Amino acid sequence: MSDLFSNEEPQGKQQVSYVPLAERVRPTILNEFVGQIHLLGEGKPLRVMIERGELVSMILWGPPGVGKTTLARLIANHVKADFFQLNAVSSGVKEVREVIARGERNLKHLKKRTILFIDEIHRFNKAQQDALLHSVEEGIVVLIGATTENPSFEVISPLLSRCRVYAMDPLTSEELDTILARALTSDKLLSKRKIAIEERNYLLLLSGGDARKLLNGLETALYLTKPERDGSVVVRKQKIEEAFQRKYTLYDKTGDQHYDTISAFIKSLRGSDPDAAMYWMARMLDGGEDPKFIARRMVILASEDVGNADPMALTLATSCFTAVDYVGMPEARIILAQTAAYLASAPKSNAAYLAIEEAIEDVRSLPNLPVPLHIRNAPTDLMKGLNYGKDYKYSHQYDEHFVEQQYLPDNLKDKIYYKPTDIGKEKEIRERLNRLWKKKQR
Repeated sequence: MSDLFSNEEPQGKQQVSYVPLAERVRPTILNEFVGQIHLLGEGKPLRVMIERGELVSMILWGPPGVGKTTLARLIANHVKADFFQLNAVSSGVKEVREVIARGERNLKHLKKRTILFIDEIHRFNKAQQDALLHSVEEGIVVLIGATTENPSFEVISPLLSRCRVYAMDPLTSEELDTILARALTSDKLLSKRKIAIEERNYLLLLSGGDARKLLNGLETALYLTKPERDGSVVVRKQKIEEAFQRKYTLYDKTGDQHYDTISAFIKSLRGSDPDAAMYWMARMLDGGEDPKFIARRMVILASEDVGNADPMALTLATSCFTAVDYVGMPEARIILAQTAAYLASAPKSNAAYLAIEEAIEDVRSLPNLPVPLHIRNAPTDLMKGLNYGKDYKYSHQYDEHFVEQQYLPDNLKDKIYYKPTDIGKEKEIRERLNRLWKKKQR
């Protein structure tokens, strides 16, 4: 079994078997890169930019194992730039500044570009990201950040505005199969042996669109497989499962399964069925779904579907998102379960959602309606002379801290957008508003 990976390199040289398979077969030229046709196909934006050598700072956003690091290296090789790679977990401002200093020297003395690749850039804090702003804006370094998290939430706005964001997709089964075939035929070790994979499609399914997981799983399965008498190797399903330490759960994180399952989860929460919600959430977690994606959707539901029927729902959901970010899996599943159970069991109201939708519709159909004079701001004598703020009534000086006066534009003065239900806390809100409304009618 061990002779499959015997060391054949001479003494004193790097022995190939010590290098993981995923690294050994990493593409070295752009045409070897598999996947991301929407970015790298003929005439597509990123490919055109690379071929012209017109580099801009960018964020590569996508799940693990889709080629973010590989693509960054290929770009650097193609344009012959000085390439530096930092990992956000182990690097800080000091390392960033050292690369920036190198970039300044390259630009000034060698007329050479410097690419700073930061893996897991979403783990950089605000101060660390701030340290990049000037050098990125001035072109001292070309930043390529890699992240599995939505950069809109994880990268500070000033840095994000200086970068283009390219979304990378999980690899399809066909693309993974191409990578697998190349590994079996071109790797220095594997190409020397006759290797058959009994359940090839099963191996691709377990990889979940992740090339690194595919190649690591294959390598482990080969270690676990005893060669046949003729020296050939047949990798069977049992060894694949042992390599991945799991059986396959039918869940595609980007295809129909992803959208159907999250839809079932949200509808179960909305429908006040905590048991169904728990099941669909378990399906997602077991299939490798990002727990922060689930938490983020619950934040939305807490406002859209629970609303003021139970205002604590939004507080709990946002706390859940923060806790999941702090804790990570597998313990995050407990926090997600607590929040899902609460949201499913909570009273429901979509009154706030309906109110803002109706208000936005009026804003768009009746644009630029003037603010009534009495509620305009009047910080100067000129504005006061124009009757800004005149006759404004300060609510706290009246009974129940309420006084009748017009706040909406004239065209909409009798409009009611928010119509609270008689469910949960919103019932109290409705009763109070009705009581105040009656005062208006006197």
